[in-house]
Amino acid sequence: MTAAARPYGRRGACPGLSTPMQTGDGLLARLMPSGTITLAAMAGLAAAALRHGNRIIEITSRGSIQIRGLTQESAPAFADVVADLAIPAHDGVPVIADPLAGLDPHQVIDATRLAAALRAALAEQRFAPRLAPKVSVVIDGGGALHLDALPADVRLRAVAAADGPRLHVSAGGDAASALPLGTIARADAIDTVMRLLHAIATHGPDARARNVFRAAAEATAPAREPADPIGPHHLRRNKVAVGVGFPFGHTDTTLLKSLLRAAREAGATGVRTAPGRALLVVGLTAPDAENFTAAARRLEFIVERGDPRRRVIACAGAPICASGEIEARALARHVGSAMTLMKRDETIHISGCAKSCAHQGAATFTAIGRDGRCDLVVEGTLAGSCESWQLGRRLGQIVHDRLRKLIHE
Repeated sequence: MTAAARPYGRRGACPGLSTPMQTGDGLLARLMPSGTITLAAMAGLAAAALRHGNRIIEITSRGSIQIRGLTQESAPAFADVVADLAIPAHDGVPVIADPLAGLDPHQVIDATRLAAALRAALAEQRFAPRLAPKVSVVIDGGGALHLDALPADVRLRAVAAADGPRLHVSAGGDAASALPLGTIARADAIDTVMRLLHAIATHGPDARARNVFRAAAEATAPAREPADPIGPHHLRRNKVAVGVGFPFGHTDTTLLKSLLRAAREAGATGVRTAPGRALLVVGLTAPDAENFTAAARRLEFIVERGDPRRRVIACAGAPICASGEIEARALARHVGSAMTLMKRDETIHISGCAKSCAHQGAATFTAIGRDGRCDLVVEGTLAGSCESWQLGRRLGQIVHDRLRKLIHE
């Protein structure tokens, strides 16, 4: 399909690229990968982002890839280049399978196949366009790198049973908060999901599962240890995947190409994205995985699960985003002194403006850009304002004051 003929504005024209979204720094294109991306295709994507965008590449909390800074003129050309790269991706209602589906030796089922069948079925449903934009489905094959922490409107989790694998169904939330609806046979999965999504669609374009399903039917599936994409993961045939994080969820084309070069030199076969803003480099041997991890560390990617940068959430901010009133990501690099005194479950959110695009949930500390200054919110309460260059020092002072108060109490 030529750039001029590409039908922007409707689903299905090209996976994830048919409806680029206007943001402060131009158009944003989002791809939802559905399998392993070859190193060559990922390098081609980086080259296209450099040529047609502003060289910024992001991985989202759901594991999607975002390219920023496209224009009305460059977006169609970018979409054509990506289509030629044949990156496995999908459009429409997000159907998210566990990141190592088909490669994980511990999985109960290969969620990839069921996810593909569900996407195909959804593409034929008239009600699908009526679903709220954030409605999503999670299919968890029961492997080690599971999706319990990822919220979704409909959740399927494979569980072992005496008569073969079954699927635990729940709705509206992450694994801990979703409403359990029972277990079904794998053959009933598509019909069950269609019925649940249709019920959500009938409640209007803003409806979510939490608003529709309010009663629990059965006990929840057994809880599992938290899964973390960062670090090594054992695959089939004695291979290893290494998860690396993009600091603050983004990188640029130069650094990404360097990372891909290191992956190629280590013998990797491709990459996958993972919820939690991570990139999984797959097909490594154990010794090569160590060498690749060292190379990724030198490039300042996140390779350790305890890296404090993972608890700092920052949007694009100025000058990348025209709406940004502070340099959010530049400031994020200067708040490390405050992180060392914070608890492991506490977070800092730095937002370039009041829209808070990068993080809608609660954070321990939030800095919001306003007229070049930062309004500081501590656990939901406004705690004053400071010049942007003072942000790290001011956060450190607030943390020290809080600790001193706790000690005296």
